[in-house]
Amino acid sequence: MRKLLLLLAVLTFAVTARAAEPTKAINFQFTDIDGRALQLSDFKGKWVLVNFWAPWCPLCWVEVPALNDMNKRKDFVVIGIGLDYGPDVNIVRDASQRHNMDFYAIVAGGARRNPDSPFRQVGPVDFYPTSYLYDPNGEIVMFIPGQVKTSKIVAFMDAWGTKKNVQVANSPAKLAPAAPSPVQEVSYGRPAAAKKRRTTTY
Repeated sequence: MRKLLLLLAVLTFAVTARAAEPTKAINFQFTDIDGRALQLSDFKGKWVLVNFWAPWCPLCWVEVPALNDMNKRKDFVVIGIGLDYGPDVNIVRDASQRHNMDFYAIVAGGARRNPDSPFRQVGPVDFYPTSYLYDPNGEIVMFIPGQVKTSKIVAFMDAWGTKKNVQVANSPAKLAPAAPSPVQEVSYGRPAAAKKRRTTTY
């Protein structure tokens, strides 16, 4: 609970400031509706969008065609996580088929109040849809409350790809070049003042 409150505080700061430093993410581990194990480190080198939705949420279906298009990119993966659907897991499978979700994976996440709910490995979900974008280095770089706007994501990705000699903080006092590294748990410390790539919140 304490970690969740700290994460909420960090995200509140990010929303207020409209930009924050990238956050090293937990190496999430999910099981999709077909029994396939997934973890963030499986997608090293790709952009990953984790999209939280509910079967009863009409706004969630509006963004499905755009997410399907993003998932077709070779450098992009969409993982849809259905939440708050009741005791029948088949509701998630039926809803994903009925709304033609052509994502890399669909996960039945149970209820948000469950202690093992998948959102606890990603970030707060206060309403639906909510999405989190991870960069190819496994950092959360965008929190998207509400519907995904693919034009903004693509523009962000293009800008991210043109930056050179980007640095990320290993600790508040030491900087190192961004390079492939194991995904680590979220750090809740205040971001360093050094100039680095920014996290964008829409």
